[in-house]
Amino acid sequence: MTEQRQASRGDNVLPLHSVPERSGTAPCDLEAEQAVLGSMMLAAEVIAEVQATLSAEDYYRPAHETIHRSITVLHGQGKPVDPITLTHYLGQTGDLRRVGGPAYVHGLVQAVPTTANAGYYAEIVHELAERRRLIQAGTRLVQAASTPDATADEVRKALALGEQKLPEAWSEPIPLNARPQLPRFPLHALPSWLGDFCAALAEETQTPPDMAAALALSVLATAAGGRVVVCVRGRWYEPTNLYVVVALPPANRKSAVFSAMTGPLYEAEKHLANQAAGRIVEAELTRKMAQEAADKAATRASSAEGPERDSLVAEAIDLAQHAEELTVPPKPRLLADDSTPETVTSLMAEQGGRLAVMSAEGGIFDIIAGRYSGAPNMEVFLKGHAGDRLKVDRRNREEFMEAPALTMGLAVQPSVLEDIGKNRGFDGRGLLARFLYALPESLVGYRKIGPAPVPESVAARYERSVTALTLSLAEQAKPYVLRLTADAGAELLGFEERIEPQLRAREGKLGHVGKWAGKLVGTAARIAGLLHVAAHLEDGYGRPIEPSTMTAAIEIADYFADHALTVFDLMGADAAQARAQTLLEVLRANGWDTVSRRDLFAKLSRSEFPTVADMEPAVALLEEHGYLRSHTPPRTGKRGRPPAPRYLIHPQVREGQV
Repeated sequence: MTEQRQASRGDNVLPLHSVPERSGTAPCDLEAEQAVLGSMMLAAEVIAEVQATLSAEDYYRPAHETIHRSITVLHGQGKPVDPITLTHYLGQTGDLRRVGGPAYVHGLVQAVPTTANAGYYAEIVHELAERRRLIQAGTRLVQAASTPDATADEVRKALALGEQKLPEAWSEPIPLNARPQLPRFPLHALPSWLGDFCAALAEETQTPPDMAAALALSVLATAAGGRVVVCVRGRWYEPTNLYVVVALPPANRKSAVFSAMTGPLYEAEKHLANQAAGRIVEAELTRKMAQEAADKAATRASSAEGPERDSLVAEAIDLAQHAEELTVPPKPRLLADDSTPETVTSLMAEQGGRLAVMSAEGGIFDIIAGRYSGAPNMEVFLKGHAGDRLKVDRRNREEFMEAPALTMGLAVQPSVLEDIGKNRGFDGRGLLARFLYALPESLVGYRKIGPAPVPESVAARYERSVTALTLSLAEQAKPYVLRLTADAGAELLGFEERIEPQLRAREGKLGHVGKWAGKLVGTAARIAGLLHVAAHLEDGYGRPIEPSTMTAAIEIADYFADHALTVFDLMGADAAQARAQTLLEVLRANGWDTVSRRDLFAKLSRSEFPTVADMEPAVALLEEHGYLRSHTPPRTGKRGRPPAPRYLIHPQVREGQV
């Protein structure tokens, strides 16, 4: 860039922070790269100008190269380019998590001082890329010329190769155990009365909105679970109960948020109990009187003789059978907390198979694991999620539920998730695969002092809506069936087509959490049903689910998918990450600059890496984190086989610095 160009275009440019050029650090300007990408999303007219200046390979950060390529693909297809469309496209290609997630994509537009200078930012990125290439070409030429037995022809070849595009300089590797930046809960996907309250409560308590929003789904599921089902297609029906767990460290005011979110449910439960009190007393008295009449008839029959005895015995039998047939309705219950599996089963049976376990602690997992009984008992939690028939035979009682619908809403510490991940029974039986996980970032240390309280009108609307929805469905014996419009069905089918390839065991993004992710399409249908009844409190049962509702449900399902990947990593479910750690240790121990796939595989244990194919996911993960690169050396002659691909090893790995 000439000094004249700098003076003419740089005077009105807001300054960008350049990465310091330390010894051993390649020249780059990450903020300029972010400003280029953000400008391309904010103003479509600058895309052509940027493309004329730089290519995707000019970016220093690999994630930026991927984002640039995705922008040009969307633009080339004539589609709008903005954070939402780009996030959706990256999700379809499986690259969203690798580039930093939705939060990073949305954050790029905030890095733009002004889109008018997009071309200038692009020049900065391109010129720094050229400098990196020149440095590498010069290094290669010096190395070739310094070799004692190198011929002049070999030096000239090195010079020619130096003019070709060379691999990018090494950037700082990303730690394997680094937690990616997870997306925030999409509050806009909730009905306004619900999203407004979650946002206001998060502000009042200075907690992540994810906690209130995730628990809000449990609140809706408490009201609708077992009372509303969604017909996905044909004979595929999904109930609307959910298992949701939010994990946050201590001091995050979980109890305050939990109490505010579940408060209307307890009020509705109290209202139902008051309504039923008269019927319960009447039934108890009627049964008592019938039993007394049967006892008196039995006494008379026992003291009678002759023909009269037969008629009195028959009368006593009839009265006893009548007394036995009379039942006393149970006291209505919506919620349970610190309950054993046996208690949960009995409560569900009494309540027609419907119940919610809501708790601001993680003790329920200890109870399921057998804290009191000494043996795990998770049958009701497995069948209560799926709606499978549940029959329990006990010495003095038989309990049967045709279609049980259990909801769970828990707020726990992250350590609880790590502990339950160690319980093989939970994973083996599929209990962990039934939960939706939220792992929001703690705000402790960054909380606003004296925040605004929840507006009274917002709180009143939330309480009124939850109570109305709960009471309107409480007496529903046979569940309402919600159907999808054709367009909503197409939305769900598109989601299913996008998710299915990601479930592949080896190369799929969700392959290592297949038990969980295999339920994701059904989960989206469940969430859609809950959003539908919440959006149409009065007449939702008589109208189909619209495509906008399904789109919102899919966005929420994607949110839970990103969080589940991190949670299952915490639980140790990702075998690729464990194998990548093993691979990294082998690379450190051998100190290679470069190694062939065959030589690397020869150093690995066959018990952990039975075949080369088992090594590939771990290699891909190390490459994604910047520890190595796949490289095919240039062909030096016209005959013979082409050179085999090799892995280039990050200098910090071979020097034992990482």
